[in-house]
Amino acid sequence: MILLTDKPPSAGTLAKLAEYQSEVNKSAVFAERVKEAKRLFPNRNKPANPVFAEVRRKLTEMCFGAMRCVYCEDSARDQVEHIAPKDWYPEVVFAWENYVYACGRCNRPKNNKYAVFSKTTGARTDLKRGKNDPVLPPETGDPLLLNPRNDDAMQYMQLDLAGTFIFVETGAEHTPGQQRAAYTIEILGLNDREELPVARLQAYGNYKARLQEYVVKKNAHAPQAELDKLRDGLMTSNHPTVWREMVRQRDGIPELAPLFAQAPEAALWV
Repeated sequence: MILLTDKPPSAGTLAKLAEYQSEVNKSAVFAERVKEAKRLFPNRNKPANPVFAEVRRKLTEMCFGAMRCVYCEDSARDQVEHIAPKDWYPEVVFAWENYVYACGRCNRPKNNKYAVFSKTTGARTDLKRGKNDPVLPPETGDPLLLNPRNDDAMQYMQLDLAGTFIFVETGAEHTPGQQRAAYTIEILGLNDREELPVARLQAYGNYKARLQEYVVKKNAHAPQAELDKLRDGLMTSNHPTVWREMVRQRDGIPELAPLFAQAPEAALWV
């Protein structure tokens, strides 16, 4: 999961989203705003609605590879995902900044789960609401979930390229950064879905082969246009986090170090 580059929709679409949001915000009662957010979003989030047609186009442009999910980078994106769930934050149900394109495998287990560092206690607080509980505003605090629009997940976790291809937290235990990484890995199932480490290993092999081909062509003095095409193909492949970890860990991996030594410019392909 890497930091996304924002590609906002047109001013007209943003204005229409703000208009939709104003409908939700009309009520002074939080429970009514949640109810309205849950009613209006599925009604407006239709392919035939030109507003959400453009939202989807722009979110697709922000995806990597073959339009992969921004969380797991493996499955095809198919759902407009609210980073901050509408059940807890109806005030951003139509906010462009609250959208990413995700897959059902990530979105379903995440659902309305969310946690914050309580502004009162500083401790992790999981937002929970039972079936018959009153619909009250959430605890105030900063979110634990790493937001790919704002957070560079690589500052909080590292992919083990030594063999497991799972994510590990890099911060000291119990620090906010470590807790955020652990929560994100847990809530999205980034290590629990057995297909993901396998797919990352395959991506590693693909990236390495592409880099090897680039080095061979470079050493054979291939035209720059040909080299640029190889670079572009590498940079638009699936699992971009795998590539970025290869760049970050290149000096410590014997099979990568000589390749990057021959093509030091590849370390800038991020």
